[in-house]
Amino acid sequence: MSKWRTARLEDIAQVLGGGTPSRTEQSYFGGGIAWATPTDITKLDQLYIGKTKETISEEGLHNSSTKLMPAGSVLLTSRATIGFTAIATVPMCTNQGFINFICGTDLVPEYLAYWLRTQRDKMIQHAGGTTFKEIGRGALRKFEILVPPLPKQRRIVDFLSRAEGIVRLRREAEKKAAELIPALFLDSFGDPATNPKGWPLALLPEVLSRPFKNGLYLQKDKYTPDGSGLGVEMVHMSDAFYGEVKRGQLRRVLADEKQIQDYGLTSTDLLVARRSLNFDGAAKLCGIPESEQALLFESSFIRLTPKLDTVRTEYLLHYLNNERTRKAYVLSRISGITISGINQAAMNQIPVLLPPMQVQDNFAAKVSDVQSIQSQQSAATAKAQATFDALLAHSFQTP
Repeated sequence: MSKWRTARLEDIAQVLGGGTPSRTEQSYFGGGIAWATPTDITKLDQLYIGKTKETISEEGLHNSSTKLMPAGSVLLTSRATIGFTAIATVPMCTNQGFINFICGTDLVPEYLAYWLRTQRDKMIQHAGGTTFKEIGRGALRKFEILVPPLPKQRRIVDFLSRAEGIVRLRREAEKKAAELIPALFLDSFGDPATNPKGWPLALLPEVLSRPFKNGLYLQKDKYTPDGSGLGVEMVHMSDAFYGEVKRGQLRRVLADEKQIQDYGLTSTDLLVARRSLNFDGAAKLCGIPESEQALLFESSFIRLTPKLDTVRTEYLLHYLNNERTRKAYVLSRISGITISGINQAAMNQIPVLLPPMQVQDNFAAKVSDVQSIQSQQSAATAKAQATFDALLAHSFQTP
């Protein structure tokens, strides 16, 4: 084959589904055959899969609708989270949350995996279902793919894998930068759970310049249309898990002057997540960036305003978010099953270490330097990702 051609997926690959052995038969699970569920493929850039959280036995394989896919098969998540792909590096089975492809002799598995990523929006458009969205094999079989000669496919795969490797390195650099601040904290102040430096202690309310304040609840008719620019920005739960609130794209509300005065935020304030669907997210803090524009916070938060002659905002943020602090003083005060949360009464009992102000200021200066590095790394990652996305989109077009 020397020219590019267009083919249906069903004409160049076997398109197969998965299945789940009966859970009532214990002998069906825990065998030597890898059995993938969508939780094994959770990243868009995951190219290979060799291990799975669960395994099944030969008996489980033969008494279910799942099939043993050979190494080199392309697995595609087809339910709920649609369009994540990975190539099996060992023979494995999958559950019903996958559509699987065994490539023919004129199709490189990595080429197909990358191409499937470009079809994710189309898959979602074709997905049906009420309980969860799902793309069916019948629809996917008809998708048409451009198939160049094998040497060209391999060159495209090599090019994309190199570009994606750069993105991955950028992400790893971001992760390492994010680990610097917790390390700086322990170096500056010691373990907050054991207080080896003997800093004085105070309860959280004693280091605040005003009492805890729960956020503002507004009816839906007080929210302005997205993109209108009307009203005042308000912080919601989805905006609060990035260390600092990111302004500019927050939802806006119509609020009166008293509400702005009572529920307004400044860069010296901190927000505590009162509740979270995730236990790890409960009682997490986020900071507020400098801005001349008013900013409100909704009822899922508690506002903290530190006494700046006792604790610096930067110090209190990282002290209360530190994993050792949370384990020693915070997590035991979180309540709830479906939704985890913390209330003002529980926060009254959280102790705060009080290092000298000079030590806190030195820490804040170092944090500022690290955040500058993080900002550069984040921008570099975003640029690398955008470049890869553009390359991915253009790699499957006829030259």
